[in-house]
Parts: sequence; C-alpha cells; structure tokens
Amino acid sequence: VVTPNGYKAGELYAVIPSDGAADMDVTRATDATRVNESGLIEDVLSNVPRIDYTGGGCPHILAEPMRTNLIPYSEDFSSWTTVSATLTPNQLSPDGTNNAYIIEDDNASGFERVDETITTTATPCTLSVFIKKKTSSVSTYSGIQMGTGFSYLIFDSYNGTYNQSSNTNYDSIEVENFNSDWWKLKLTATVTTSTRVALWGAISTNGTTINTSATGSETFWGAQLEEGSYATSYIPTSGSTVTRNQDIFTRDGIGSLINSTEGVLFVEMALLIDDGSFKYITLTDVSGANKVQIDFDYSSSRLQYLVASGGLAQCNIKIPYSGTNMDKIAVKWKENDFAVWINGVEVGTDALGSSPIGLNTLKFSSPTDSNNFYGKVKQLQVYDTALTDE
Repeated sequence: VVTPNGYKAGELYAVIPSDGAADMDVTRATDATRVNESGLIEDVLSNVPRIDYTGGGCPHILAEPMRTNLIPYSEDFSSWTTVSATLTPNQLSPDGTNNAYIIEDDNASGFERVDETITTTATPCTLSVFIKKKTSSVSTYSGIQMGTGFSYLIFDSYNGTYNQSSNTNYDSIEVENFNSDWWKLKLTATVTTSTRVALWGAISTNGTTINTSATGSETFWGAQLEEGSYATSYIPTSGSTVTRNQDIFTRDGIGSLINSTEGVLFVEMALLIDDGSFKYITLTDVSGANKVQIDFDYSSSRLQYLVASGGLAQCNIKIPYSGTNMDKIAVKWKENDFAVWINGVEVGTDALGSSPIGLNTLKFSSPTDSNNFYGKVKQLQVYDTALTDE
C-alpha cells in the first residue's frame, strides 16, 4: 500500500504488501513539484516520488510525462512586457511565499496587461495559470489570452466561470478549484510557432465582451506554457525555460514475492487524461514473454487485460473504460480462471488459458519500457493467491 510519508530518494515504499515488502525504483532526473498535505505547491528532489494531495483527502503517487515550461519567468511578471499596467509584487502565492503579482488596469480608455511571445515547435499547447479567488462578486472581469489573434478568455474570479469573446481558438478550457484561495485555469489551443500569452487585470465590464472601459485588478501566479494537450504539474522558471523529466516506476528482482501460477494485481488509480495513447501497468519476466498486463487503450476507449505465457496470449479481456476517475481495478490470473473487477464488480472473465512463468518485475509501462503509465496511483498491491470473489 502506498503510504503518504513512505518515501525517500529513489524509492517508493511498500508497493507490494508481503512478508518481504519491496520498494519500487523511481527515476526522474530532475526536480519536480507536488501539492503537499497543507495544499501548498512545493519542490521534490530528483528521483523522489511525488506524494500528491491535489484535491485534498488521501494522497496519490503522481506519474507524469516529460514537459517543459516555455515561459522563462513563470512568477516574475515584471520581467514580461508590460503594457501600461500597474504591477504590485509580494503577494501570497500557492507555494506559501510572497511571490505573486497583482496586475491592475487603472485606465478606462485602454487595455492594460503583461504579455510574452513564446516560440513553440509543437501543437497543441496548453497554458495554465493560477488566479486568486475574489471574496465578493466582481464588477469587472480579468482576461487571459493564448495563441494568435483575438483569442481572449473573460474570467470571473469570484465564481470561477468564464466566457469566450469572439475569435477564440481554444480546443479545451478547464477551471480547477485549486484550494480555498486560488483557481488554476488551463487553456489548450492549436497554435503557430509564435504564441502570445497575455494576462489582463481587467478586460470586460459585463463578463461577455471585452471593452476598454474595464478597470480593476487580478492576482496571478505560476504561468506555464507547455507543448501538449493537457496541463501537468507546475514547473517554476526564473529566467529560462525549465524541463521536468518523466516519472519512471519499476522494480525488478522480486520473483520471490510474486506467484506466477496464480495471483491478483490490484491498483487504485486515475489516468491523467483521455488523450488516445496507450498506458500500461505490467508484471513481467525479463524477456516480456510472460506477463500480466493492464493497458488503457484510449484509441478504442477500453481497458485490456492481457496475460501471456511463453510468448503466447492466454487471456485477452477487453472492456469499455474511461479512466480519468479514481477507480479500483483488480485482475486475477490462474490456469483457466482469469477475471477483471472494477470497483467491486466483475466486468470480464476468461475460463481458458495457462498461467505465466517467472514473473519477477513490476513496471509502470510495457515490458519493453514503452507506453508509460501517466496518472495518479493511491494503492498498488500484488497478492500471491487468486482471491475468491468475496
């Protein structure tokens, strides 16, 4: 069972509950961030798993792909191009320090903002930024722009709602209720090689259309532009782009803890995104010819449970599935007795096939280290018997 405080550099404790509990090797050659138990964003050293409390309640292990924050100054908005706006620094931010900025438009005859123009090499891209919640209803609305042209978003920081003005080009928009004080706004768009990012203290008086008569202010922090179709955890920058490497979870040499003849693999997890890619969690031997594999195939919106023995498929159960919710998934293997359970309900069986041989490795990927699992894992357990339905 993954436990909130059970981690140190390079290791994730008690992933396989048994008399000789194994640690999982964690590889990520860069620092990264997590949300801690106090709801604050904090740095985690390289090769340390991230026990993340996003959303509150029980934490999860966070596994993400490699991403780069292309905005060179993610917090210091005074280093952006300032267009007449008034900036007030040293505001309390989501990392618990005083490094957020108020951006104010105090002129009713023009738009005042900060902006950056970023060179990108891939499309789509996703912009995310933290916006402080207003404590009373607003009379003017802040604005965010991403991409080229008049791609404005009008934001109500009291209710966490938005409107798009004309000529917007967003593929998706998400407002995350980050904690009691902040929203995290996420915008994905198909962009060109030159992408404009702008933050406006006030852009609208009616919440529907933009107008120069809007005056007011908004508190911003943590701007991030990344190449990809969804936002990942915050990557701070202070003068240059910064890359966070992918999280890789593996453990080999644990054949004594796995019963290849029969067993159950249980995981409580949620995928990061429904993006059309494969994501695997696998028990395997060194060659990959023997394996117990759960793969999430979003090109077909399904979960596939595959067991192979000696390079031949023995069980291949496919069921419709969307995995962005936190689900409890259990798969059972035993000669002529295979099954898949989701949240306590048996959803697929196969009564013909042999057991794998020599399972000794656990991976958040395929046996060949492709199709990495990116998601949130609250629990991961392996049992050395094929448990009863009860």
